[in-house]
Amino acid sequence: APETEVYFSAASIWEIAIKTSFGKVNFKYTPLEIAQAARETGFVELPVTSAHGAKVSDLFPHHRDPFDRLLVAQALLLPAQLLTADSALVPYSELVRLI
Repeated sequence: APETEVYFSAASIWEIAIKTSFGKVNFKYTPLEIAQAARETGFVELPVTSAHGAKVSDLFPHHRDPFDRLLVAQALLLPAQLLTADSALVPYSELVRLI
């Protein structure tokens, strides 16, 4: 059976960096250390592209978090399942799975 690729988005690292710099969250590791650990664990880094950014404009605006909207756009374009604990993302697509 083929292996399943598990991605992490560069947008998530960006979100961690922004929230850390504004003092909204406090992580034990830096954003770069988190990204490195994800890669070492076997996750594939998904860069943010202009196509991802443009796809956000196709999403209905019920949820305004720009990072979440970008993750949904990335999932739609791959396509890939997006695993999330945020129930607000589920209405966007059958690709969004609540965990």
